[in-house]
Amino acid sequence: MFTFIICFIAGIGAGLGTGFAGMSAAAVISPMLITFLDMPAYDAVGIALASDVLASAVSAYTYGKNKNLDIKNGLVMMTAVLLFTMVGSWIAKLVPNDTMGGFSVVMTFFLGIKFIVKPVMTTKESMGGVSAKKRVIQSIICGTLIGLICGFVGAGGGMMLLLILTSVLGYELKTAVGTSVFIMTFTALTGAVSHFAIGGMPDVLCLVYCVLSTLLWARIAAVFANKASPKVLNRATGIVLAVLGAVIMTVNFVK
Repeated sequence: MFTFIICFIAGIGAGLGTGFAGMSAAAVISPMLITFLDMPAYDAVGIALASDVLASAVSAYTYGKNKNLDIKNGLVMMTAVLLFTMVGSWIAKLVPNDTMGGFSVVMTFFLGIKFIVKPVMTTKESMGGVSAKKRVIQSIICGTLIGLICGFVGAGGGMMLLLILTSVLGYELKTAVGTSVFIMTFTALTGAVSHFAIGGMPDVLCLVYCVLSTLLWARIAAVFANKASPKVLNRATGIVLAVLGAVIMTVNFVK
């Protein structure tokens, strides 16, 4: 029962973060499983990545159904992210392990504050003012940067995507989140498959509990996000990210 409760709570945080902001489930699930269930870090990350796949996929479907997804440029950026994540991972031997998790957590907290204090109010009309060629070039450059940072630091993919899509590429918030979870579906799938292929299957019950809980709450959050006004969505996204960031920092401190 204790295992179920921890996995369910971890899934709530991961699902809300994914559905509202395209946040990687690994940022929430991994520290929860490691701290409260004494699970090996490698197994915890594998479970988190597997949870990310379906949660991101159902979120991307929901955003796409509401026409809040840029598939064309998302595919371009995803290719660059996947390629340069491998390059960044190769370089990552120079980085101490302790650096990895902290970057994503701190970024989650301050990005949440940013959405509350300075909301993204870009419209789809203003997004359409950018030429298709310029958007593709931007997607390649930004995807390369995100991939290098994720591979080098080891975390922060979802948050980096959201930050760059809204602040650099000028995406409207819903389209930014929809495109982010679309990309994260494939990056998480790649990571989960490689994890299980190398390290074998983790605790099956934990895997099922986390996947189902994350999927449920991601769907709930995505449906709400697509119906909300930009102002309400910015505030809800900011609160979710800030609270999750603060909780994860506390969990890491306890650990």
